[in-house]
Amino acid sequence: MKIAYILNTYPQPSQSFIRREIRALERQGFEVARLAMRRLGEPMDDPQNQEEQDLSTYILDKGAIGLGMALLRETWRAPKRMFEALKVAFAMGRGSQAGVLRHLIYLAEAAVIAGMARENGYEHLHAHFGTNPAAVALLTHLLCDVPYSFTVHGPEEFDSPEALSLGTKMDRADFTVGVTQFGVGQLSRWAAFPTWERLHVVHCGIEPERFENAPPLPESERLELVVIGRFVEQKGQMLLVHAMAELSDLDVHLTLVGDGPMRPQLEEAIAREGLQNRITLTGWVDETGVKAAVDGAHAMAMPSLAEGLPMVVMEAMAMGRPVIGTYIAGFPELVRPGETGWLVPAGDPKALAEAIRDLANTPHETRTAMGQAGRSRVLERHDVNEQAARLARLIRKKS
Repeated sequence: MKIAYILNTYPQPSQSFIRREIRALERQGFEVARLAMRRLGEPMDDPQNQEEQDLSTYILDKGAIGLGMALLRETWRAPKRMFEALKVAFAMGRGSQAGVLRHLIYLAEAAVIAGMARENGYEHLHAHFGTNPAAVALLTHLLCDVPYSFTVHGPEEFDSPEALSLGTKMDRADFTVGVTQFGVGQLSRWAAFPTWERLHVVHCGIEPERFENAPPLPESERLELVVIGRFVEQKGQMLLVHAMAELSDLDVHLTLVGDGPMRPQLEEAIAREGLQNRITLTGWVDETGVKAAVDGAHAMAMPSLAEGLPMVVMEAMAMGRPVIGTYIAGFPELVRPGETGWLVPAGDPKALAEAIRDLANTPHETRTAMGQAGRSRVLERHDVNEQAARLARLIRKKS
């Protein structure tokens, strides 16, 4: 079966889950075309991402003339379809922050893909994210009648559902995927009641073969914590700085892996609290560096304020690390307090400090058992091949 994935900027280092899903679908027997709007524009350090880039078709490479010609061709071929697509594009554009002009560009991109769909025999379109990829998928469907679906991750889509016309996209889709049950619950708020039966959970997957052996927890007396993620408000790294300031009597070290716009504020706060020797900022590191950081940690902390369900949490659990997370989004579906980690109220540095203290006072054997329980849970729930099989059944049933 030939299907097409509609993506925005692809591949990106932070979206390896899409690559894994596509390749798992190919192992299921699908022929998958990668149709991305634009390339990242940076060197690909990961050979697998370089391979994905080589396999991808970039719609905006057509240029303004190519996009315009596609619009004219689709208008000539099916003027009624184009008129309907134009109405929907205008409606989505008027309600969005991106505006009508941007949605007319999405329509031109859809015209290119509609031509490719007929030429190559695509039987289904699937987009990742409920933002512009889902808009392009919807408009392509209106032009060529190929069914479409899309995966919503959050939190961006949940922050602006009306501006993204999320309800319209779901109501016209064959089905919509949430990566957590929480996500499906949020989608239900903007989908029409008859659409609810077409909302499904398909978890982001990990490759079990990459985690055949979990490295043992460090034997060091000093508690080592690791956080991985972009330095932005929603990830909550600043809360950890405040929590560390509450733990001056505790021998604990925190490694912040990542970078981003909040780095200057984090550095300032670390200096103000005198935590330079207890908190390390690594900057961005490659996959090997991330693995080494998790290997050297007793646990991962993710004090997020808004999330879907971070891949780094799944991978840390697959490596046998307990997790300190927050009571938001998909965390409670994976992290079980007292069994695989700790959950605290989002935005509460004192509760975060208490969880870290509890972790420090937990015997090594108990930490190890918690890590192994988390490992079993994530491998059971997030095997990429099983999740891709679930998505494959939805595509085959609806197409």
